[in-house]
Amino acid sequence: MKKLLFPIMLMLVLIISACGSNATEETTEEIEVEQAETEITVEETSSDMIIYESENGPVEVPADPKRVIVLATFAGNVLALDTNLVGVDPWSKMNPRYVGLEGVEEVTDENLEKIIELDPDLIIGLSYTNNLDKLSEIAPTVTFTYGALDYLTQHLEIGKLLNKEAEAQAWIDDFKQRAQAAGEEIKAEIGEEATVSVIENFDKELYVFGDNWARGTEILYQEMQLEMPEKVKEMALEQGYHTLSFEVLPEFAGDYVIFSKNADGDTSFQETETYKNIPAVQNNQVFEVNAKEFYFNDPITLEFQLEFFIEQFLGN
Repeated sequence: MKKLLFPIMLMLVLIISACGSNATEETTEEIEVEQAETEITVEETSSDMIIYESENGPVEVPADPKRVIVLATFAGNVLALDTNLVGVDPWSKMNPRYVGLEGVEEVTDENLEKIIELDPDLIIGLSYTNNLDKLSEIAPTVTFTYGALDYLTQHLEIGKLLNKEAEAQAWIDDFKQRAQAAGEEIKAEIGEEATVSVIENFDKELYVFGDNWARGTEILYQEMQLEMPEKVKEMALEQGYHTLSFEVLPEFAGDYVIFSKNADGDTSFQETETYKNIPAVQNNQVFEVNAKEFYFNDPITLEFQLEFFIEQFLGN
Protein backbone atom coordinates (compact mmCIF):
# COMPACT_ATOMS: atom_id res chain seq x y z
CA MET A 1 0.00 0.00 0.00
CA LYS A 2 1.41 3.33 -0.92
CA LYS A 3 2.13 5.76 1.88
CA LEU A 4 -0.77 8.17 2.45
CA LEU A 5 -0.27 11.53 0.79
CA PHE A 6 -1.83 14.65 2.19
CA PRO A 7 -1.98 17.96 0.31
CA ILE A 8 0.16 20.67 1.87
CA MET A 9 -1.53 24.07 1.97
CA LEU A 10 0.81 26.99 1.57
CA MET A 11 -0.07 29.91 3.87
CA LEU A 12 0.77 33.32 2.44
CA VAL A 13 0.92 36.33 4.80
CA LEU A 14 1.50 39.73 3.23
CA ILE A 15 2.52 42.57 5.49
CA ILE A 16 1.78 45.77 3.65
CA SER A 17 3.96 48.60 4.76
CA ALA A 18 2.55 51.94 5.74
CA CYS A 19 2.07 54.85 3.42
CA GLY A 20 5.30 56.10 2.02
CA SER A 21 6.54 52.80 0.50
CA ASN A 22 8.18 53.54 -2.74
CA ALA A 23 7.20 52.17 -6.13
CA THR A 24 10.11 49.76 -6.16
CA GLU A 25 8.94 48.09 -2.93
CA GLU A 26 5.35 47.82 -4.28
CA THR A 27 6.59 46.23 -7.48
CA THR A 28 8.66 43.72 -5.52
CA GLU A 29 5.65 42.79 -3.37
CA GLU A 30 3.44 42.29 -6.46
CA ILE A 31 5.99 39.93 -7.97
CA GLU A 32 6.19 37.96 -4.72
CA VAL A 33 2.39 37.68 -4.58
CA GLU A 34 2.21 36.44 -8.17
CA GLN A 35 4.93 33.85 -7.49
CA ALA A 36 3.16 32.67 -4.34
CA GLU A 37 -0.18 32.36 -6.17
CA THR A 38 1.54 30.31 -8.86
CA GLU A 39 3.00 28.00 -6.22
CA ILE A 40 -0.43 27.56 -4.60
CA THR A 41 -2.01 26.60 -7.92
CA VAL A 42 0.66 23.99 -8.55
CA GLU A 43 0.28 22.62 -5.00
CA GLU A 44 -3.50 22.27 -5.30
CA THR A 45 -3.48 20.55 -8.67
CA SER A 46 -0.32 18.46 -8.46
CA SER A 47 -1.82 15.71 -6.27
CA ASP A 48 -3.51 12.93 -8.26
CA MET A 49 -4.74 10.99 -5.22
CA ILE A 50 -7.55 11.47 -2.69
CA ILE A 51 -8.47 9.74 0.54
CA TYR A 52 -11.74 7.78 0.49
CA GLU A 53 -13.20 6.89 3.89
CA SER A 54 -14.28 3.31 3.27
CA GLU A 55 -16.17 1.06 5.69
CA ASN A 56 -12.78 -0.45 6.59
CA GLY A 57 -10.96 2.84 7.05
CA PRO A 58 -9.24 5.40 4.81
CA VAL A 59 -7.95 4.26 1.43
CA GLU A 60 -5.80 6.31 -0.92
CA VAL A 61 -7.39 6.18 -4.39
CA PRO A 62 -6.90 8.01 -7.70
CA ALA A 63 -8.62 11.38 -7.94
CA ASP A 64 -9.48 10.56 -11.55
CA PRO A 65 -9.37 6.77 -12.01
CA LYS A 66 -8.82 5.61 -15.57
CA ARG A 67 -8.71 1.81 -15.29
CA VAL A 68 -11.33 0.48 -12.88
CA ILE A 69 -12.12 -3.17 -12.17
CA VAL A 70 -15.45 -4.06 -10.54
CA LEU A 71 -15.60 -7.56 -9.09
CA ALA A 72 -19.29 -7.50 -8.12
CA THR A 73 -22.52 -5.50 -8.32
CA PHE A 74 -21.30 -1.95 -8.96
CA ALA A 75 -20.36 -1.89 -12.66
CA GLY A 76 -23.51 0.04 -13.54
CA ASN A 77 -22.74 2.70 -10.95
CA VAL A 78 -19.28 3.21 -12.43
CA LEU A 79 -20.62 3.30 -15.98
CA ALA A 80 -23.32 5.79 -15.01
CA LEU A 81 -20.62 8.10 -13.69
CA ASP A 82 -18.77 7.95 -17.00
CA THR A 83 -15.68 6.22 -15.61
CA ASN A 84 -13.66 3.75 -17.67
CA LEU A 85 -13.88 0.06 -16.84
CA VAL A 86 -11.25 -2.51 -17.84
CA GLY A 87 -12.70 -5.51 -15.99
CA VAL A 88 -16.10 -6.59 -14.61
CA ASP A 89 -17.69 -9.59 -12.93
CA PRO A 90 -19.53 -12.23 -15.01
CA TRP A 91 -23.00 -11.06 -13.92
CA SER A 92 -22.33 -7.53 -15.11
CA LYS A 93 -20.76 -8.76 -18.32
CA MET A 94 -23.98 -10.57 -19.32
CA ASN A 95 -26.24 -7.57 -18.66
CA PRO A 96 -27.67 -6.31 -21.99
CA ARG A 97 -28.22 -2.86 -20.45
CA TYR A 98 -24.53 -2.23 -19.84
CA VAL A 99 -23.71 -0.87 -23.25
CA GLY A 100 -20.01 -0.38 -23.84
CA LEU A 101 -18.67 -3.49 -22.13
CA GLU A 102 -17.80 -5.24 -25.38
CA GLY A 103 -14.08 -4.66 -24.95
CA VAL A 104 -14.06 -5.01 -21.18
CA GLU A 105 -12.59 -8.20 -19.72
CA GLU A 106 -14.62 -10.59 -17.59
CA VAL A 107 -12.79 -11.25 -14.31
CA THR A 108 -13.34 -12.75 -10.86
CA ASP A 109 -11.55 -12.34 -7.56
CA GLU A 110 -9.62 -15.53 -8.38
CA ASN A 111 -8.21 -14.23 -11.69
CA LEU A 112 -5.23 -12.47 -10.12
CA GLU A 113 -2.96 -12.89 -13.14
CA LYS A 114 -5.53 -11.40 -15.49
CA ILE A 115 -6.19 -8.55 -13.07
CA ILE A 116 -2.46 -7.78 -12.97
CA GLU A 117 -2.37 -7.77 -16.77
CA LEU A 118 -5.25 -5.28 -16.88
CA ASP A 119 -3.17 -2.87 -14.77
CA PRO A 120 -6.07 -1.33 -12.82
CA ASP A 121 -5.69 1.88 -10.85
CA LEU A 122 -8.77 1.06 -8.70
CA ILE A 123 -10.55 -2.17 -7.73
CA ILE A 124 -14.09 -2.25 -6.31
CA GLY A 125 -15.67 -5.31 -4.74
CA LEU A 126 -17.87 -6.65 -1.96
CA SER A 127 -16.82 -7.26 1.64
CA TYR A 128 -16.66 -11.02 1.05
CA THR A 129 -14.44 -10.71 -2.04
CA ASN A 130 -11.64 -13.28 -2.02
CA ASN A 131 -7.93 -12.39 -2.07
CA LEU A 132 -8.42 -8.86 -0.76
CA ASP A 133 -4.87 -8.63 0.57
CA LYS A 134 -3.43 -9.63 -2.81
CA LEU A 135 -5.79 -7.35 -4.70
CA SER A 136 -4.75 -4.42 -2.52
CA GLU A 137 -1.16 -5.03 -3.57
CA ILE A 138 -2.17 -4.72 -7.22
CA ALA A 139 -4.19 -1.49 -6.89
CA PRO A 140 -6.17 0.50 -4.29
CA THR A 141 -9.09 -1.76 -3.37
CA VAL A 142 -12.38 -0.64 -1.83
CA THR A 143 -15.17 -2.97 -0.76
CA PHE A 144 -18.77 -2.49 0.33
CA THR A 145 -21.11 -4.74 2.31
CA TYR A 146 -24.13 -5.46 0.14
CA GLY A 147 -27.27 -4.02 1.67
CA ALA A 148 -25.46 -2.06 4.39
CA LEU A 149 -26.40 1.14 2.56
CA ASP A 150 -29.71 1.92 0.91
CA TYR A 151 -29.57 1.80 -2.88
CA LEU A 152 -29.27 5.55 -3.44
CA THR A 153 -26.72 6.11 -0.67
CA GLN A 154 -24.72 3.31 -2.24
CA HIS A 155 -24.57 5.20 -5.52
CA LEU A 156 -23.56 8.35 -3.67
CA GLU A 157 -20.68 6.46 -2.04
CA ILE A 158 -19.52 5.22 -5.44
CA GLY A 159 -19.65 8.85 -6.52
CA LYS A 160 -17.45 9.87 -3.59
CA LEU A 161 -15.03 7.05 -4.36
CA LEU A 162 -14.74 8.17 -7.99
CA ASN A 163 -14.49 11.83 -6.96
CA LYS A 164 -17.86 12.50 -8.64
CA GLU A 165 -20.11 13.08 -5.65
CA ALA A 166 -21.89 16.09 -7.17
CA GLU A 167 -22.85 14.15 -10.31
CA ALA A 168 -24.13 11.24 -8.22
CA GLN A 169 -26.22 13.48 -5.97
CA ALA A 170 -27.75 15.33 -8.92
CA TRP A 171 -28.92 12.05 -10.46
CA ILE A 172 -30.30 10.82 -7.13
CA ASP A 173 -32.37 13.96 -6.58
CA ASP A 174 -33.80 13.85 -10.09
CA PHE A 175 -34.53 10.12 -10.02
CA LYS A 176 -36.38 10.21 -6.71
CA GLN A 177 -38.62 13.00 -7.98
CA ARG A 178 -39.46 11.15 -11.20
CA ALA A 179 -40.02 7.77 -9.52
CA GLN A 180 -42.29 9.20 -6.85
CA ALA A 181 -44.30 11.16 -9.41
CA ALA A 182 -44.75 8.00 -11.50
CA GLY A 183 -45.84 6.14 -8.37
CA GLU A 184 -48.64 8.62 -7.78
CA GLU A 185 -49.89 8.08 -11.33
CA ILE A 186 -49.72 4.32 -10.99
CA LYS A 187 -51.62 4.29 -7.68
CA ALA A 188 -54.28 6.48 -9.25
CA GLU A 189 -54.54 3.95 -12.10
CA ILE A 190 -54.53 0.63 -10.19
CA GLY A 191 -55.90 1.77 -6.82
CA GLU A 192 -54.26 2.60 -3.51
CA GLU A 193 -54.82 -0.91 -2.12
CA ALA A 194 -53.61 -2.92 -5.14
CA THR A 195 -50.69 -5.22 -4.29
CA VAL A 196 -47.57 -5.95 -6.34
CA SER A 197 -45.18 -8.90 -6.09
CA VAL A 198 -41.75 -9.34 -7.60
CA ILE A 199 -40.75 -12.94 -8.36
CA GLU A 200 -37.82 -14.48 -10.17
CA ASN A 201 -36.85 -17.96 -11.31
CA PHE A 202 -33.24 -19.04 -11.16
CA ASP A 203 -32.14 -22.53 -12.13
CA LYS A 204 -34.86 -24.66 -10.51
CA GLU A 205 -35.69 -22.25 -7.71
CA LEU A 206 -38.35 -19.57 -7.42
CA TYR A 207 -37.89 -16.42 -5.36
CA VAL A 208 -40.03 -13.56 -4.13
CA PHE A 209 -38.42 -10.28 -3.02
CA GLY A 210 -38.85 -7.67 -0.30
CA ASP A 211 -38.27 -3.95 -0.71
CA ASN A 212 -34.48 -3.74 -1.05
CA TRP A 213 -33.17 -6.60 -3.15
CA ALA A 214 -32.95 -4.93 -6.58
CA ARG A 215 -35.23 -6.30 -9.35
CA GLY A 216 -37.11 -3.00 -9.18
CA THR A 217 -38.18 -3.54 -5.57
CA GLU A 218 -36.68 -0.26 -4.36
CA ILE A 219 -38.69 1.68 -6.94
CA LEU A 220 -41.99 -0.15 -6.40
CA TYR A 221 -41.99 -0.23 -2.61
CA GLN A 222 -39.68 2.56 -1.42
CA GLU A 223 -40.25 5.33 -3.98
CA MET A 224 -43.70 4.52 -5.38
CA GLN A 225 -45.01 3.21 -2.04
CA LEU A 226 -47.01 0.43 -3.72
CA GLU A 227 -48.49 -2.28 -1.51
CA MET A 228 -46.86 -5.65 -0.88
CA PRO A 229 -48.91 -8.83 -0.27
CA GLU A 230 -49.07 -9.80 3.41
CA LYS A 231 -47.34 -13.13 2.79
CA VAL A 232 -44.42 -11.35 1.14
CA LYS A 233 -44.16 -8.96 4.08
CA GLU A 234 -44.11 -11.91 6.44
CA MET A 235 -41.51 -14.01 4.64
CA ALA A 236 -39.34 -11.72 2.50
CA LEU A 237 -39.34 -8.23 3.96
CA GLU A 238 -36.75 -8.75 6.68
CA GLN A 239 -34.33 -11.00 4.81
CA GLY A 240 -34.83 -9.32 1.44
CA TYR A 241 -35.92 -12.45 -0.43
CA HIS A 242 -37.63 -15.77 0.15
CA THR A 243 -37.32 -19.08 -1.68
CA LEU A 244 -40.62 -20.81 -2.38
CA SER A 245 -42.07 -23.74 -4.26
CA PHE A 246 -44.36 -23.00 -7.17
CA GLU A 247 -47.22 -24.77 -5.35
CA VAL A 248 -47.42 -21.92 -2.81
CA LEU A 249 -46.85 -19.15 -5.34
CA PRO A 250 -50.53 -18.10 -5.29
CA GLU A 251 -50.10 -17.12 -1.62
CA PHE A 252 -47.34 -14.67 -2.57
CA ALA A 253 -48.79 -13.33 -5.80
CA GLY A 254 -50.16 -9.81 -5.66
CA ASP A 255 -52.83 -8.25 -7.81
CA TYR A 256 -49.92 -7.46 -10.12
CA VAL A 257 -46.80 -9.59 -10.53
CA ILE A 258 -43.44 -8.51 -11.91
CA PHE A 259 -41.79 -11.68 -13.22
CA SER A 260 -38.03 -11.30 -13.55
CA LYS A 261 -37.61 -14.24 -15.91
CA ASN A 262 -34.54 -16.31 -16.62
CA ALA A 263 -35.53 -17.94 -19.89
CA ASP A 264 -32.68 -20.43 -19.54
CA GLY A 265 -33.99 -21.57 -16.15
CA ASP A 266 -36.93 -23.81 -15.26
CA THR A 267 -40.16 -22.06 -16.26
CA SER A 268 -42.31 -25.19 -16.42
CA PHE A 269 -44.41 -23.95 -13.48
CA GLN A 270 -46.03 -21.50 -15.89
CA GLU A 271 -47.71 -24.43 -17.61
CA THR A 272 -49.38 -25.71 -14.44
CA GLU A 273 -52.99 -25.12 -13.47
CA THR A 274 -51.78 -23.70 -10.17
CA TYR A 275 -50.05 -20.89 -11.99
CA LYS A 276 -52.75 -20.36 -14.59
CA ASN A 277 -55.37 -19.95 -11.86
CA ILE A 278 -53.56 -17.09 -10.12
CA PRO A 279 -55.79 -13.98 -10.50
CA ALA A 280 -52.93 -11.83 -11.78
CA VAL A 281 -52.32 -14.38 -14.54
CA GLN A 282 -55.98 -14.60 -15.45
CA ASN A 283 -56.28 -10.81 -15.48
CA ASN A 284 -53.21 -10.42 -17.69
CA GLN A 285 -51.44 -8.53 -14.91
CA VAL A 286 -48.16 -10.44 -14.92
CA PHE A 287 -45.41 -8.30 -16.44
CA GLU A 288 -42.44 -10.35 -17.65
CA VAL A 289 -38.96 -8.93 -18.08
CA ASN A 290 -35.53 -10.37 -18.83
CA ALA A 291 -33.98 -11.12 -15.43
CA LYS A 292 -30.48 -10.32 -16.70
CA GLU A 293 -31.62 -6.75 -17.27
CA PHE A 294 -33.28 -6.52 -13.85
CA TYR A 295 -30.76 -7.96 -11.38
CA PHE A 296 -29.16 -4.74 -10.15
CA ASN A 297 -30.09 -1.36 -8.66
CA ASP A 298 -27.57 1.00 -10.25
CA PRO A 299 -28.68 4.10 -12.23
CA ILE A 300 -28.57 2.35 -15.61
CA THR A 301 -30.75 -0.52 -14.37
CA LEU A 302 -33.01 1.75 -12.32
CA GLU A 303 -33.74 3.96 -15.32
CA PHE A 304 -34.73 0.88 -17.31
CA GLN A 305 -36.87 -0.45 -14.44
CA LEU A 306 -38.68 2.86 -14.03
CA GLU A 307 -39.39 3.05 -17.75
CA PHE A 308 -40.63 -0.56 -17.69
CA PHE A 309 -43.03 0.07 -14.81
CA ILE A 310 -44.46 3.22 -16.37
CA GLU A 311 -45.03 1.40 -19.65
CA GLN A 312 -46.58 -1.70 -18.06
CA PHE A 313 -48.80 -0.06 -15.47
CA LEU A 314 -49.79 3.04 -17.43
CA GLY A 315 -49.40 1.93 -21.04
CA ASN A 316 -47.10 4.92 -21.73
